[in-house]
Amino acid sequence: MKKNAKETLIPRRTFLKKAGVGIAAGVGIAAGVGVSAPAVHAEATIRWRLASSFPKSLDALLGPAEIFAKMIGAMSGGKFNITVHPAGELVPPFGVVDAVQNSTVECCHTAPYYFFGKDDTFALGTAIPFGLNSRQMTAWMYEGNGLTLMREFLKNYNIINFPMGNTNAQMGGWYRKEIKSVADLKGLKMRTAGIAGKVQERLGVVTQSIPAGEIYTALEKGTIDAVEFVGPYDDYKLGFYKVAPNYYYPGWWEGSAQTDLYINIKAYDELPAEYKAMIQTAAAYAHIVMQTTYDAKNPVALKQLVAAGAKLHRFPKDVMEAAFKESMALYAELSAKNPRWKKIYDDYIKFRADVNMWFRFAEAGFDDFMQAQKL
Repeated sequence: MKKNAKETLIPRRTFLKKAGVGIAAGVGIAAGVGVSAPAVHAEATIRWRLASSFPKSLDALLGPAEIFAKMIGAMSGGKFNITVHPAGELVPPFGVVDAVQNSTVECCHTAPYYFFGKDDTFALGTAIPFGLNSRQMTAWMYEGNGLTLMREFLKNYNIINFPMGNTNAQMGGWYRKEIKSVADLKGLKMRTAGIAGKVQERLGVVTQSIPAGEIYTALEKGTIDAVEFVGPYDDYKLGFYKVAPNYYYPGWWEGSAQTDLYINIKAYDELPAEYKAMIQTAAAYAHIVMQTTYDAKNPVALKQLVAAGAKLHRFPKDVMEAAFKESMALYAELSAKNPRWKKIYDDYIKFRADVNMWFRFAEAGFDDFMQAQKL
């Protein structure tokens, strides 16, 4: 099974040789530079629809899908056309997986952990509390067994996935009142996503899953007391600081959060080899674009938030320790009852242990020193 899942990926040297021109075309599209499309054999014209879980107002989240579609069009000489539809335009934000599975649309761009209600295993495709950071997640996907294992799991839903974005490490959310200890979490009504909600519930939080476009209204009306979404760039646009000024970090439930391109397997299998190579190329480029977008834009947005009245707080030590303890307990319970989760999680934590050992010496050592300097 593992070998078959890997076969979907083109061998590196062959892929780079065939896709090099395509990558150049994609860079030109993103930079607004005219680039001649590569020659495409006499393939039939294909039209797909991509449903996004993200609204048009959040350009950093919707953007990768738009870049992906433009690259596909450029590389195919206009023969492979994909239209991008923001959340709610074709299907509800949380309805995109059903739409792809049932062939209502050919593909979607989403955060897999939105669908942990179908199976907790979905969360491993995006983020779990105290999991991998952004670079580590990409490494697990492409150099570890992550992509192979997730594809094996997603076959049950008639879906093949391609990593297509990561928000990097997230913030811990917005709160009306300060969180001074773990006791302050009890009874707190909070919008959250993914398996993090299960951990927070074990800490006494009352969680809700609300699409991005509806969060501010819920916070303003008092339906919820707190909200976490992504980080400064998106949060500033959504205006949470106007209602709940206490901004906490770190987002222990999302050391990174990967978004995926989900494609209906039948639709994908019917594509010619050249178009499959284009999908792999364009999705990988869009993945990098999202990572770099957040790294470049979050610092500016954080300054804007603080200037607008946001109050930065680090989560108290007892909150972090309690959350870690409950996360590990939850994972043990899931492994005991869900073999699909256990198979992937066992590989995930082994990779995490090895990569964190390396990061502790190199990345963290360098970062600790640099962040202590007055630059």
